[in-house]
Amino acid sequence: MADTATPNVIRRADYAPPAFLIDTVALEFDLVPERTVVRNTMRVRRNPDASHASNLELMGEQLEFVSATIDGAPFDNAHAHEHGLTLSNVPDHFELTITSICNPAENTTLSGLYVSGGNFFTQCEAEGFRRITYFLDRPDVMATFTVTLRASKADYPVLLSNGNLLEEGDLPDGRHFARWEDPFRKPSYLFALVAGKLVALEERVKSGSGKEKLLQVWVEPHDLDKTRHAMDSLINSIRWDEARFGLELDLDRFMIVAVSDFNMGAMENKGLNIFNTKYVLANPETATDTDFANIEAVVGHEYFHNWTGNRVTCRDWFQLSLKEGLTVFRDQEFSADMAGGATDEAARATKRIEDVRVLRQMQFAEDAGPMAHPVRPESYVEINNFYTMTVYEKGSEVVRMYQTLFGRDGFRKGMDLYFKRHDGQAVTCDDFRHALADANGRDLAQFERWYSQAGTPRVSVRTRYDAAQQRYSVTLAQGYGDAAPAARETQKGPLLIPFAIGLIGKDGSDLSLQLEGETRASDSTTRVLDFTQTEQTFTFVNVAQEPLPSLLRNFSAPVIVEYDYSADQLAFLLAHDSDPFNRWEAGQRLATRELLTLAGRAATGVPLQLDDSVVAAFARVLTDETLSPSFRELALMLPSEAYLAEQMAESNPAAVHAARQFVRKRLANALRKDWLAVYEKHRTPGAYEATPEASGHRALKNLALSYLAELDDPAEAVRLASAQYDAANNMTDRSAALSALLNAAAANGGSIEAQQALDDFYRRFEKEPLVIDKWFALQATQRGSAQRPVIEIVRKLMAHPAFNLKNPNRARSLIFSFCAANPAQFHAEDGSGYAFWADQVIALDAINPQVAARLARSLELWRRFTPTLRDGMRAALEKVASQVKSRDVREIVEKALA
Repeated sequence: MADTATPNVIRRADYAPPAFLIDTVALEFDLVPERTVVRNTMRVRRNPDASHASNLELMGEQLEFVSATIDGAPFDNAHAHEHGLTLSNVPDHFELTITSICNPAENTTLSGLYVSGGNFFTQCEAEGFRRITYFLDRPDVMATFTVTLRASKADYPVLLSNGNLLEEGDLPDGRHFARWEDPFRKPSYLFALVAGKLVALEERVKSGSGKEKLLQVWVEPHDLDKTRHAMDSLINSIRWDEARFGLELDLDRFMIVAVSDFNMGAMENKGLNIFNTKYVLANPETATDTDFANIEAVVGHEYFHNWTGNRVTCRDWFQLSLKEGLTVFRDQEFSADMAGGATDEAARATKRIEDVRVLRQMQFAEDAGPMAHPVRPESYVEINNFYTMTVYEKGSEVVRMYQTLFGRDGFRKGMDLYFKRHDGQAVTCDDFRHALADANGRDLAQFERWYSQAGTPRVSVRTRYDAAQQRYSVTLAQGYGDAAPAARETQKGPLLIPFAIGLIGKDGSDLSLQLEGETRASDSTTRVLDFTQTEQTFTFVNVAQEPLPSLLRNFSAPVIVEYDYSADQLAFLLAHDSDPFNRWEAGQRLATRELLTLAGRAATGVPLQLDDSVVAAFARVLTDETLSPSFRELALMLPSEAYLAEQMAESNPAAVHAARQFVRKRLANALRKDWLAVYEKHRTPGAYEATPEASGHRALKNLALSYLAELDDPAEAVRLASAQYDAANNMTDRSAALSALLNAAAANGGSIEAQQALDDFYRRFEKEPLVIDKWFALQATQRGSAQRPVIEIVRKLMAHPAFNLKNPNRARSLIFSFCAANPAQFHAEDGSGYAFWADQVIALDAINPQVAARLARSLELWRRFTPTLRDGMRAALEKVASQVKSRDVREIVEKALA
């Protein structure tokens, strides 16, 4: 696992086309866990568009070189080294065969070919293929692949690879083989193989053009009953992509395989998607509503990659958002359509709110820290560190802005042109931008800055109403405020920001919109302004009354809006704004403002007090049955502690926790009868249904239960939660009840009911790894107290027989949950959380550097905390920096300390 060489910085500006191209690849695998032999035959030729090179340099890591032949003859000028294989003085066109050996059984990095649960799996993105065989392992080298797999039939009865199955049969000595062909050119990162004892749920569907397709979801035999939802999600994804973008499944079959040891969520290998079990397996007893929704989204995401990522791929890894940002946008639109179709804006807004919450909490924080980078990065040390919220989630927002500018039809025209121009090619973010611009006759040169500038833009808004002239002027000014140094270095000028705005009258209704110079008012009460200058004024005419502006409707751009709304104005927007997103946003602004004020008081020991108007605003939402349950649940959920801490000039997690808990307790006690009424009204008796409507009722009911657990006397909440736990016929209600019991017990130093439920939960589900992950996570994120700090619980759980540091899901469920999702406990002033973090990063670095690097990012914003916490975090970072060996972790901690 060690990589002690001085890391080289890879720069986008240094890109050069490969000196050689590979047209065809024929791979043969003799699969043995400790010693897999790989025979790799390639048709190689010089690249006419690249500089001449005498030597062919192939990448390779942790491989045992056996032999090389060129055009059938042994080739002696092959030199294997730590980073690959050098072949000297090669001809212009040749057939190259390389035989090598790898050890999947010892591959704990889960990158390349590895063994999990006795089965073989691969993960090749970004640079895992070089751990399987020597190759030009870069995305702009695309070839057609034929793959022959040979293995023990008893141990590995199922043999899968990309594309279409050509033949299979038995071999001597109890072995068998399967030969697969992928007819589409692809880069090596999309290669996949699976071998093992698996079973499949199968469906046959017809594509839009009438061709029959075989769909398979492969799992271990005991998990077959948990595959129906993944299959339905796949079928829905296929239908949606045909309807929305005219894109059909292009292979005879499409396969999903679930594996419990996986670094990521899933991988879009052409025709053979390999998934973390977390995003495949679900039934009502083991999966929550969130799990069902996530599976639908991730299955959709990986399927949509078949075109946006596979048929058209990245020229180099700097262009990663070309496929990931675009495909996140596509999966978000898919999920919104599944929830509300194209017309139910309230249901679609719920999905939009959920996506923006993630963006603000995680990507905005990334933009403010040492790992800040543009959507298209300019440099990296380890590419695995750049599978980030910026590339994915901000990248998605950049793609969404195209649709905001051009509408659905204009965006579809741009997508059609993109595929017409670039199908089968490895291209850049600029190629995508040019296709959208050309299809819509628009100059998007300025829009390029969204790809090249880091940081979260800030838009300050000033308004002026001229009653005599009935003119309302809105002045927008853009900048980056106090951006992180890593972000400031990239800023070149103003952005093209599509800024959606509405004007609301005194009666709460939308006013008509007519900009100065227009002959009549717009048909829409939302207007998208093309904001292109550092400062720009837009004047609306024929405005008969002074309006209240509804700014950045539907979050039309990934920016921070600065406008000095009063508390009364925010309450008015919360009650009346026709834009569902901005209605939610008003409530969040109101809550954030109040919570930050209270946190400031808590930090100095001043008694806390919550204004009655805030309680009244929450009460209106809680009791408004005209609002959907899912919207009310989101609107009544306070901003997270992590998000609030990031809004402080000096982050103080303890003060934020005190303020947030005070508000939750005040709302619980003041609205006790309303919470109880909502809890009773939104029960969902009968069989479980994983529909958006039923999920919304459960979400609101369980939010009410969580507030009731904050009551001064939680006996009633404990009774309700215990009864719900015992009667639950689904994991959503059972885990919510257990969470409520844990939190009700926190103020009392524990409770018999909570411990009994924890013990029962484990006994019920000890054979279900994904459910035991929830058991670990619930304990790692519980509130804790001075008498019962969560760090002690976590350390004890590290020694539990069910805990396994080598399994990424298990490590994330306990260690990551504590470090990233329990800020008040993790940031204890005694530094115990930081010492624990350092030990775990170092331990993981020796096993799986990718997972270790993800955990390492928990302290990257250390400079923004109070002095005592800063000192503890710096010491922990320095300890990690002095001991880790991987490029992955070193890049993170060195940037944090720089």
